[in-house]
Amino acid sequence: MRKFLDALYASSAWLAGLSMIGVLVMVLLTIASRLFGFSAPGTDAYAGYAMAGAGFMALASTLKKGEHIRVTLLLGALKGQARKAMEVAALLIATVLSGFLAFYATHLVWQSWDIGDISVGIDATPMWIPQVFMALGTVVFFIAFCDELVLELTGQRKQAAQEDAHHE
Repeated sequence: MRKFLDALYASSAWLAGLSMIGVLVMVLLTIASRLFGFSAPGTDAYAGYAMAGAGFMALASTLKKGEHIRVTLLLGALKGQARKAMEVAALLIATVLSGFLAFYATHLVWQSWDIGDISVGIDATPMWIPQVFMALGTVVFFIAFCDELVLELTGQRKQAAQEDAHHE
């Protein structure tokens, strides 16, 4: 199961990276179209879709690498069971919230597909296509929080060292 989850997080990170390459391609295409006088309609919208996809697809990988911003002022003052209880409470709240986010993001994709929603721009893209990356990213993010919660409850979660948080 660990190999599967790690592969899921890595795949999500790779898709985020490919999305960033997509942003670059759209920006370069826009620049080239202006320089060489040809039309490239919709590139702004596609760059935006790719940027959103990159952000959402990177959530789980960033969480698992301990790169999300954490406020550790209270945690630093706690020791032993009190610290563990606070970690579990924070992870439980984050898991529930990310679950709601994943549920509503996937519901939005379904709703957009069901009603045939399209973008208002010249590209007229069916909105479920770019939204699916948001939904997929939030589902993997939810899975990552479930993973972190289970690891914390079983005592297998690695704590980020204080100096790692500052990135010397």
